[in-house]
Amino acid sequence: MHRSEITYLEGIREGLLRVMREHPEVLLYGEDVASFGGAFKMTVGFLDEFGPERVFDTPVSESAMLGAGVGMALQGLRPIVELQFVDFGMTAVHQIMNNAAMTRYRTGHGVPLTVRAPCGGGFGGGPFHSEEVEAFFCHMPGLKVVYPAFPDDARGLIYSAVMDPDPVVFLENKYLYRHVKALVPQDFEPIELGVARICRSGTDAVVITWGAMVHEALHAADELASEDGYEVMVLDLRTLKPYDRDAVLTAVAATNRAMIVHEAWHTGGFGGEIAALIAEHAFHLLDAPVRRVTAPDVPVPFAPALEKAYRPDAGRIADELRRLIEY
Repeated sequence: MHRSEITYLEGIREGLLRVMREHPEVLLYGEDVASFGGAFKMTVGFLDEFGPERVFDTPVSESAMLGAGVGMALQGLRPIVELQFVDFGMTAVHQIMNNAAMTRYRTGHGVPLTVRAPCGGGFGGGPFHSEEVEAFFCHMPGLKVVYPAFPDDARGLIYSAVMDPDPVVFLENKYLYRHVKALVPQDFEPIELGVARICRSGTDAVVITWGAMVHEALHAADELASEDGYEVMVLDLRTLKPYDRDAVLTAVAATNRAMIVHEAWHTGGFGGEIAALIAEHAFHLLDAPVRRVTAPDVPVPFAPALEKAYRPDAGRIADELRRLIEY
């Protein structure tokens, strides 16, 4: 089968193109996604191929964008709404939580709405353009949350997200857009939501993570293997809600030591949910306390040196893994 190297951004783009070509009820809109091709040039050419009835720009009003999407979804369409940055999705919390996520409970009708949400730092964007708020969305009943780390996962999961009968927040790490490339088959199959991916095998500890931190964890695991002889498993959740509980518990049983890594803030971060699962169901298997490596509880810094210290990286993860394994 023919294989080509694509970026993370191109993976999402390929998934979007396929789902829009195969399903005429799918449309895409947001700020600057049509004639400009999106803030990150994700949707260049979409307007020419699909026309202004399916690809169009909107005013700068996230609440209006998502409210309209709920209405469209209830009328048989499958809208994809792009938030230019996930940070601004906070202005539309009512539309996401009460009007999209709870409609099935209230009426029996699902809302097949996909919210594309670029997130994460690493490029000097500072607060309002770099935040990681996945835990906030995971807290909302009725909402699914997807966060891929690789090009092939990104294109397979965006397809599945759009075709899901319920609302999905699809998180896209901006740093990964053009920093991560992979050889992938030309053809692809949709990837089921809620299934984790073992990116690296190991028996000394497991790192449970998602998004950009998957790649930092893999670098850290390679460092420990070459310098210390430790073999660390890396588990990419891919979907945060619903997340793959069986994969987490199986990984803990195989390694007896667990670390959770995420780019979001420490207090209230989604890593606490994973730690609670392990404590409740696998405490008897642990040879050391569950450890979390996260961002501190401060706004995302603008200054490159401060942002570098703010975001977890491979070196910090490796140091914490040594402490965990040698506990």
